[in-house]
Amino acid sequence: MSSTGTDSTKLGDVGLIEVQLDSLDSSHNFAVQNGGTPGMKSQSDGQQQKNVFKSKVFIIAVTFSSVLIVAMCIGFLVHYEFAGDVSDMETVAFWHVTLPQEQQVWYDRGIDELKLALNRELNRRRAKNVVLFVGDGMGPNTVTAARIYGFKEEGLLSWERFPHMGLLKTYCADKQVPDSFSTATALFGGVKVNYETGGVDANVPLGNCSASLNEANHVQTILNWAQVDGMRTGFVTTTRVTHATPAALYAHVPDRRWECEAGMTAEQQQQGCLDIARQLVEQSTGRQINVIMGGGRQMLVSNVSGTDADPLDTWAGHSADGRNLIRDWAQYKANQGVSHAVVQNNAELRNLDGQNTDYVLGIFANGHLKYDHERDQGDEGMPSLSNMTLKALEVLGNSDKGYLLVVEAGMIDQAHHRGNARKALSEVLALNEAVQAVQAHLKAKDQLDETLLIVTADHSHSLTINGHPERGADILGMAGNSKTEGTPYTTLTYGTSYKGFQVDPEKNQRQNPALSDTTDWEYTQQAAINTNENLHGGSDVTIHARGAMSYLFHGVHEQSYVAHVISYALRIGRFRDSTIAESLAELMPL
Repeated sequence: MSSTGTDSTKLGDVGLIEVQLDSLDSSHNFAVQNGGTPGMKSQSDGQQQKNVFKSKVFIIAVTFSSVLIVAMCIGFLVHYEFAGDVSDMETVAFWHVTLPQEQQVWYDRGIDELKLALNRELNRRRAKNVVLFVGDGMGPNTVTAARIYGFKEEGLLSWERFPHMGLLKTYCADKQVPDSFSTATALFGGVKVNYETGGVDANVPLGNCSASLNEANHVQTILNWAQVDGMRTGFVTTTRVTHATPAALYAHVPDRRWECEAGMTAEQQQQGCLDIARQLVEQSTGRQINVIMGGGRQMLVSNVSGTDADPLDTWAGHSADGRNLIRDWAQYKANQGVSHAVVQNNAELRNLDGQNTDYVLGIFANGHLKYDHERDQGDEGMPSLSNMTLKALEVLGNSDKGYLLVVEAGMIDQAHHRGNARKALSEVLALNEAVQAVQAHLKAKDQLDETLLIVTADHSHSLTINGHPERGADILGMAGNSKTEGTPYTTLTYGTSYKGFQVDPEKNQRQNPALSDTTDWEYTQQAAINTNENLHGGSDVTIHARGAMSYLFHGVHEQSYVAHVISYALRIGRFRDSTIAESLAELMPL
């Protein structure tokens, strides 16, 4: 048989086999049909074997086996990823090496941190409670300086041990550098709004009463969403309860200065706009808040008098229209027939039976509360942030529906505005104590895993950490001498400040800070620019979280993202009746 004939036969065989794939009859002699020799048995057997490999049964069997193998491989991969074996540092060997002590200490710390990272678990359960801490003005440099001030360079603040963190972009709808009212609305309402406005969207310009009355422009908050779902709600602050950050939880106003009628014009009042204090006591969201604690008596009650122990905030205005909203609040609760209490000092707060009280109004100062280091800790004095927060949890914990509590360390910001860095750092440490106290409280009640704990800030300040001070040096001390003027400078300075630009008139150069006690509570750090007060910074701020759904904070986020995470974690607001959210929740452990 010629080579040409053989090639022709092979091609013919293939073509005919493809046509007759539906035939399983091995008696077909394809060679004969294509002109081959009938007596060649070995050639016929070979053709039959080729036919078997091309049969439907064989193809189906091979396909099924392949799919089965792929499925098994995927199963093993999923098991490997989720079994947790690779995240158990106790079973993962690493080389133990002998190094000089200067290297060994950092290797050991690296292994310790790696163990924590590898053993970190994602808590996917639905949150029953949320506690949101806001350090007003607590930017990254403030956190770093406070950490060094309290625990040296190697230490950590309590929330810096939380497993999840991210960054928040703080710009508002119309400004690169925001104020507290606009940022608080983003945090609590999930919407960025205009500078110095709160509870109203960017359709409302600053000071525009008529636009703010349009309910379509109102921004609802996590507090309102939680109330709709039957949860208990509350807020605690070291500032006035009508101040920018807490006001964003319940008020809808186009100007943060409208804390009482004194900040409004007669025309604005005639148009029907209500000040913040009245919205707290007279409007629906404010009336449903279970715990209200802070300062601000001068906004709630007309013509109050200040004392050395409890001065008025002279830069903020005070009510003079004859109101007594504290009395009105108590009367409204009495008419409702609900258990309630008004507390106004340490003794009254300490003696409050929180477990048998549904509503608490705690007003502990005419203006802002005293700085923590200045507080009178006696019966007539003002409570600490920790005191108020723990009592708030006692009241809020009386419901099976869960609770939402917002805690503001507002005096960090006030200290920065005056350029008093030591006071600001001290207030951060007071916040740290409150966070520790809450964690201990929740652990004792076995509620840590069902509670979402968040610590963040609303904005930063222009505090800077300068020069190359020695490790272990006092953060409030000197960093070195200027190489151009020879004058010492402090580690901490501000970009802008109140009385911070300090000039020696005799030498016509910057004053020497080493001639002052830079660790004094009243010392004002030097600054590049003098203005009426230290202005806010525009940097991102950190957000730290632990507990239920805390893993949702994981990168660089818009500040408005926080409200949506809380809403989803609690299944309130837009997620309350969401089919998608409910379906996902069913797949997650509760």
